[in-house]
Amino acid sequence: MRRRTLHLDASKVGAEWQNGDDCREILQLLDRIGDKWTVMVVGALTPGPMRFNMLMREIDGVSHRMLTLTLRGLAQDGLVKRTAYPTIPPKVEYELTELGRSLIEPLSALAAWVTRNRPAIEKARASFPDAA
Repeated sequence: MRRRTLHLDASKVGAEWQNGDDCREILQLLDRIGDKWTVMVVGALTPGPMRFNMLMREIDGVSHRMLTLTLRGLAQDGLVKRTAYPTIPPKVEYELTELGRSLIEPLSALAAWVTRNRPAIEKARASFPDAA
């Protein structure tokens, strides 16, 4: 299987695309913030802090394990803050950090783009010959 590389015009996108190491770092972060579950968690946490079980109820289809991994990764990247309260039973809340909140606007813009362009994309898909 041939490995694909991303080729972008750096003058249009930014100097960070000129360096292969920077490009890889950007792609790693795009993998995190473009992940289905990350988008869902950011959306769920937008109104404010939430406990794990409430997140499970809010995010349709997420498994316990996937939510745990997603929250751990987001906390590791500084996008989500985990606060454990010394109560019995233990209470843990998750909330977006300032950095995490800065994702709301670009994700909202992307969602608006998808909504605006979905009919054209569906039309293109319908007219594309099957690969079979």
